[in-house]
Amino acid sequence: MPETSPTLGQAWLEAPLRTSIGELQLAGVARDARGLDPKTMRVLGSYALVYLLEVDGYYRDANGYACDLSGGDLVLIMPELAHAYGPKEGQSWQQIYFVFNGPQFDLWRAQGLLAAAPPVWRLEPVDYWGRRMAEIVAPEEGHTPAAALRAVGRFSALLSDALAARVEATEGPATATWLEASQRLLGSPGARRWATPQEVAAAVGLSYDNFRKQFTARVGQSPGQFQKRRKIDRAGAAIYHGSHGFKALAEELEFCDVFHFSKAFKQVMGMSPSEFRRRAHGG
Repeated sequence: MPETSPTLGQAWLEAPLRTSIGELQLAGVARDARGLDPKTMRVLGSYALVYLLEVDGYYRDANGYACDLSGGDLVLIMPELAHAYGPKEGQSWQQIYFVFNGPQFDLWRAQGLLAAAPPVWRLEPVDYWGRRMAEIVAPEEGHTPAAALRAVGRFSALLSDALAARVEATEGPATATWLEASQRLLGSPGARRWATPQEVAAAVGLSYDNFRKQFTARVGQSPGQFQKRRKIDRAGAAIYHGSHGFKALAEELEFCDVFHFSKAFKQVMGMSPSEFRRRAHGG
């Protein structure tokens, strides 16, 4: 990644890898950079991901965020945010960097997946994440359109995993545990029937009101909406495979009758079960 002074390292890209959904503009390893001066912060104009391998450094930005950096820290840089980072005086520096842009990442940002706060989080173990990043760009693939799609796809998967790690770190192990358990219990039937949201709340040790509030804030749907979506997803798969009639599906998914099943299916899928079957099977 360009710094205020030349860097020693290895560029992984000779030219940008461009696709219709996004592009990787720069990628590689940089070593022993002088760093960016916090008094004259840089605006990059693109997204960037910077992973620190070996460093005792600093990060500052125009939002007032400031922290020390060490190996295993990941920095997410937004296109318009003035920022500065680098090694402390006399310290070494080694980073992996990706500079990227495109409509896919703008959509992620619009949906709240790419967010400026916090811009720095821990991502360990370093060996594992460093190896995954090194595998994003495969030199032997060249710069064909197919190679670009594969590289952008690999980078998108890595970025998703890194952002998921940030969510888990922010929520903490306890939250991750009850949330995962809740989604599992709501999303599939038990030995005899589907658990109600109230029963799931009790199973994870929360009052229903608190459970509903916390679940909705983190998932973007109420527990009831989440469960209905999972039921209809299962119904869609069964209809696609032709394994169930509508009456059998209504009973298995615990709708009171076919009418209520069809109504819920249309609310979620935007079409009736009959229309979905026609589209899936033709005719």
